[in-house]
Amino acid sequence: MRQVLLTAVALISTLSLAAPIPTQASQNQAQVKRLLETGVCSGCDLRGVNLSGAHLIGADLRNANLRGANLRGANLEGADLEGANLEAANLTKVFASGTTFNNANLTNANLTEAHLHNAQVDGAVMIGTNITGADGFDINLGIGGGE
Repeated sequence: MRQVLLTAVALISTLSLAAPIPTQASQNQAQVKRLLETGVCSGCDLRGVNLSGAHLIGADLRNANLRGANLRGANLEGADLEGANLEAANLTKVFASGTTFNNANLTNANLTEAHLHNAQVDGAVMIGTNITGADGFDINLGIGGGE
């Protein structure tokens, strides 16, 4: 009887270890799906996700963590990224007309050839941000930084 009990415990322990454990990547993918379907992902953890070429017009990404995300060529027209963490994000050739980046962290972000017409960038941290070839007009720019 004791042998059967030990075998059962060992089998259950082994099976519980084999059960899928949600990974950061799978959780990120669920949040990416939500963002693409609803346009709302305020406060989401989207670190390192690939959103290149995504249509995120009017998306709510306030306080989202997009650190290291690939947004190359994405359409962010009218999107709200207030307080978002875009550190080291690839924003090359994004279309960000009317986009809000107020108080966002754009440290080491790549905004090469970005279109930033009527963008709001008040209080954003832009240490090491690459804006080579970016164009924009009527930009509300009040850049903050580390003390």
